[in-house]
Amino acid sequence: MSRELARRIAFTIGALLLFRLGAQIPIPGLDLPDVSPTRDLVSRLSIFALGLIPYLTAAIFVRLLAVVWRGLNSLERSGEGGRRKIARATLGLTLALAAFQAHGIASALTSIPGLVKNPDGWFVTTATASMVGGVFVLVWLGEQMTRYGIGNGLALILSAGFIVAIPENIAGVADLVRRGVISGNLVLGHVVFWIVSVVVIVLVEGARRNIRVQFAACSVGTRQLPERDAMLPIKLNSAGFLIPVTVAPRIFYLPLAFAGFILGGDHPLVAAAYRNLQLGQPAHVILVSIAVFVLALVYTAYVVDPEHTARSLADRGGTVPGVAPGEATADYLDRVVSLTTVVGAVYLTALQLIPEVFELYGIGLPYSMVVNGGAALVVVCTALDIKAQVRDVSLTKPGGVRR
Repeated sequence: MSRELARRIAFTIGALLLFRLGAQIPIPGLDLPDVSPTRDLVSRLSIFALGLIPYLTAAIFVRLLAVVWRGLNSLERSGEGGRRKIARATLGLTLALAAFQAHGIASALTSIPGLVKNPDGWFVTTATASMVGGVFVLVWLGEQMTRYGIGNGLALILSAGFIVAIPENIAGVADLVRRGVISGNLVLGHVVFWIVSVVVIVLVEGARRNIRVQFAACSVGTRQLPERDAMLPIKLNSAGFLIPVTVAPRIFYLPLAFAGFILGGDHPLVAAAYRNLQLGQPAHVILVSIAVFVLALVYTAYVVDPEHTARSLADRGGTVPGVAPGEATADYLDRVVSLTTVVGAVYLTALQLIPEVFELYGIGLPYSMVVNGGAALVVVCTALDIKAQVRDVSLTKPGGVRR
């Protein structure tokens, strides 16, 4: 192991330990009981209670806006200055979303008897500020992990949150089997199902639609490069794994939260909406499916821009055999990307609906709310990303030169 790789791994482990430490720091002002049936739930009310969801929601909103507003899209492609402006706008929207969510949680906590020492306006203010600050600490920590550690920092934080819940879930399931509440065959079926699911995720995430590209002979300095062929790879799942599976299920909860804030949580319409949007309800299945599918399509359109790719090929003297350069190449790439994206969107939607199917058919286990298709996708893709980065760092000499 190289010294650089060891340093990056040590930094990543230290940052993850810092994240787990922060997750054990409760919101100030709570009166946590020493022993209580709800202790596990209350212990989750830490300064990191909001996690990264406000930031990821803000990021997808900005990027959706970039798809329909070409000025914003051009700003991001204009260089480092434009990207910094978009980053500041994303953080501003994160602040607004986090403050709204944190204020709602803090206000709700004051209505629980005996939980808050002094349920007044000062508690709501300090609790809101603590949770909002926790979001920005996680965003900063994720950026440092991406820059100085191994893997994608945001994905690592999400994965750590999923992984630490697995031992508790396994112990709970084992206890239910021991008491005869659930069948051992059902548990075995889930184990086999998740092994197959992980294999499918690995295969799909590595799948590419390769487009053959020909480059004309050209001169680079004093060198004459001959004609050559290359492959333009298009991922089956170009939308990635962070945005669609983590943000999509919460898109329709945000307007519902606003409605509850304005009308009140006990309003008949708000109560009916919450009741019909529970896991396993038909409305929840339909809305989650639509949200994941549409987000996958839209986000891929942002990440993979056929017009930009066609222009880049033309500038470098590259052509797709049998397709004219320029607009015809852009149209061809758009058709290929669209067909590939539909397959990827169906794949993401199917993964996200795994716990819904378990609930509908009554074959779920207590872990379904934590370990689901989206969580498995995040963890597996994070592991694949770490593997690729470890290989790259191991094959790179100091100074960025490949071995």
